[in-house]
Amino acid sequence: MSRRTEPAPTLDIARFIYSVRGQRVILDSELAGIYGVETRALNQAVRRNQRRFPAEFLFRLTADEASEVLPLRSQIVILKAGRGRHRKYPPYAFTEHGALMAATILNSPRAVAMSVYIIRAFVKLREDLVANAAILKRLAEIDKTLLVHDAALREIFQRLRPLLEPPPQPPKPEIGFHVKEDAVPYRIKRK
Repeated sequence: MSRRTEPAPTLDIARFIYSVRGQRVILDSELAGIYGVETRALNQAVRRNQRRFPAEFLFRLTADEASEVLPLRSQIVILKAGRGRHRKYPPYAFTEHGALMAATILNSPRAVAMSVYIIRAFVKLREDLVANAAILKRLAEIDKTLLVHDAALREIFQRLRPLLEPPPQPPKPEIGFHVKEDAVPYRIKRK
């Protein structure tokens, strides 16, 4: 009786997924590492099976895209890495369907097993994006409601403000005898 053992998903595959040209992709070198083959072997298998990889499954990055996506490497590391360890051409970018198709053309048992984890990572990212969009929509609704309530509360406060202020103090009566200047004095009549 043979026991089928699947590799444990110790690798966080989602961190290898990038957004390029509005699509979620994984680079050839990272996909090869996950599948347990050399990047050169993966790219050779892809070239031998080009009909299985239409443009929506696989595309080559431009030099600008590659410089944005690839991590910066120091020259010392490149020199110590040895011959053939640097990239001569920009990497391939595999979409979700391209990563699954790559597993089908490779003869690696690990590639078949890991393809499930890669698809799950793409699905989880898609679900996270949908959840984030729903949260952002709800926050926008709450913000709009708060603005309406804020305006209503401001109006209520403006109307209540005069009622909250203490009444004005009545003028204090003046002490002493005061003559009004406007008053006309008695007229004395002459005969």
